[in-house]
Amino acid sequence: MPLEPKTLGTALAENLPLHSALCRREAPAFQRAIQSGDEVVVACTQEKRLFGELAQQTPDAVSPIRFVNIRETGGWSRDAKSAMPKIAALLAAASLPEPDPVSTVSYASQGRLLIVGALDEAEKAAALLGDALDVTIFSQGPGMLGGAQERRWPVIAGRIDALAGWLGAFKLQWTRDNAIDLDLCTRCNACLAVCPEQAIGFDYQIDNAKCTSHRDCERACAVAGAIDFSRAPAQLDGAFDLVLDLGAAPLIDWHAPPQGYFHLAGGLAHAQGLQTLLRLRELVGEFEKPKFFDYKQKLCAHSRNEVVGCNACIEVCSAHAVTSDKERQRIVVNPNLCVGCGACTTVCPTGALGYTYPRTPDQGLKLRTLLSTYAGAGGRDAVLLLHSQEGGQALVERLGRDAQLGRAQGVPANVIPIGLWHAASTGIDLWLSAVAFGASQVAVLATGEEAPAYLDALRKQMAIAQALLLGLGYTGTHFRLIEAATPAALDAALAALRDTRQQRPATAARFAVGTEKRSTLELALDHLIDAAPAPALKAAPETALAIPLPAGSPFGTIEVDKNKCTMCLACVSACPASALQDNPNAPQLRFVEKNCVQCGLCETTCPEDAISLVPRLLVAAERKQPVVLNEAKPWSCIRCGKPFGTQKAIEAMLGKLAGHAMFQGEALERLKMCSDCRVIDLYSAQNEMKITQL
Repeated sequence: MPLEPKTLGTALAENLPLHSALCRREAPAFQRAIQSGDEVVVACTQEKRLFGELAQQTPDAVSPIRFVNIRETGGWSRDAKSAMPKIAALLAAASLPEPDPVSTVSYASQGRLLIVGALDEAEKAAALLGDALDVTIFSQGPGMLGGAQERRWPVIAGRIDALAGWLGAFKLQWTRDNAIDLDLCTRCNACLAVCPEQAIGFDYQIDNAKCTSHRDCERACAVAGAIDFSRAPAQLDGAFDLVLDLGAAPLIDWHAPPQGYFHLAGGLAHAQGLQTLLRLRELVGEFEKPKFFDYKQKLCAHSRNEVVGCNACIEVCSAHAVTSDKERQRIVVNPNLCVGCGACTTVCPTGALGYTYPRTPDQGLKLRTLLSTYAGAGGRDAVLLLHSQEGGQALVERLGRDAQLGRAQGVPANVIPIGLWHAASTGIDLWLSAVAFGASQVAVLATGEEAPAYLDALRKQMAIAQALLLGLGYTGTHFRLIEAATPAALDAALAALRDTRQQRPATAARFAVGTEKRSTLELALDHLIDAAPAPALKAAPETALAIPLPAGSPFGTIEVDKNKCTMCLACVSACPASALQDNPNAPQLRFVEKNCVQCGLCETTCPEDAISLVPRLLVAAERKQPVVLNEAKPWSCIRCGKPFGTQKAIEAMLGKLAGHAMFQGEALERLKMCSDCRVIDLYSAQNEMKITQL
């Protein structure tokens, strides 16, 4: 792998001695470095374990150690000689401070395992796990061999009504509806011997489709009393810490099932059978995982007044961790079910859901450091390749190995791989910021481990971001979703990027990515707009440019049908982003386009069906200023002359209530009065019965 220490040292402003066998004969150099107290970056992940052991054996080793892969990501490729800017960028990013710790989610498992499936397969699994876990079997038929004669584990059966929960907190609800009570059954086989229809199998349950009610089995079981055809079905439930599902169809059919639930279709012969059994044996005790999200209810556009607006996070979550609580004007995220994909934060238009592993400011600092170091070292046309830390990273490393063997081209010199917990955890705020920082493209690698909903969400978000850039005049394709499951497919996709050219800002932005998604988007857009090459902006910068955007965009305006709108202002109270506003001094409906998140609450709340959404980006100063969408002539009280509503709204009310029996004569006239005069007129009327007289 070619390395140029002087070039890298100049880019990083430090002296970098070159080592060729740091983990072997030059290990003392590593030991001296970690005794210095300064932070040490090791550009090798292959021997991470060995370096860790050396650190433990080195006296006075106090330096923090970080590891970064520059071999498969850059040094092992056909572009290796041109990869110094990328390697400098990776080393600079590895030197950044560690992100602040995040909150954790705890699990506690006592090892209570539920095995669901055919009795013979379930007992085989129980025999391999029973020494470490407390096993209960839910029998779903005898299988090929049926149960063993010796009953070594509790066995239950019946109809499963529900299974829900997570590691340490599963709850099974089932109905015991068979004539044979397995708790009383001794497996003496007397019932099998006397049954003329062979309706009883070695799962010791009666097949009601075969049974013709001879009741010979019930008489044969008189001593144990396990068979009773008159027994009513019983609703039962049980608590478990772990679930092993051996059925053909999963009981929890989610792309991201709860932690602690494992499905092996077909039983232990499944390709993942042995690995699953080993994982189950380890899941006893207390465990922690990061809390992957922050939720700010005040920013949430999900619901107002029990009317649902934005539902994006609920629709995209493959772990079923996000649910609606529209009565309290919020969504609820179950941290125990959340798997950290971050797709909910990607599609959230307001930033009410924020990703925390790492937080957005840390991700933004990393992107800016990578791109500024890359450009400072002479790199051009940087492409960020965002990939998951598991499947994506493994695929990139396999591609590097193939390139070293001459079987592939490898990761191009201008492609900078960036590991994420999950490929779906970033969205347009970071993507547009990356372009503002100098990236020519942002590519997201999908390896097949992602839920289809995540891929759809990424495509839609990329379409929005691309429409913004094209509307501003930045030609080319700046955002790509690369779907590759093999090194060859990834190699071809990365090689295809060489032939593309994208426009980007002439000057890289320097702003800091913040915790608020909308604020970060505004900073990125301001920079992109200021540097935009769009002819319309250059020719007449004072003229508003409205860039059409796809549906689902977090930017846009609304159109109000003035013929339908009665200025009831229900939309103002429903708007969660303060995009719609009233005027306390006049009957006006005002709108601040910058604040609009296109949640649709105004559209669904409007009783006159007078509002429609228009996704777009308005490039003009009035985008940040209130504009009047509708206004009406005020209605003046017929008694005192004080304005108290709009003429259109009062006339509409009079028209609807004129035929009502309770609003005739003077009662109808009172609707034309303000609230004060209405009370005065009611109490001063001489020809009406008053409640005080009853």
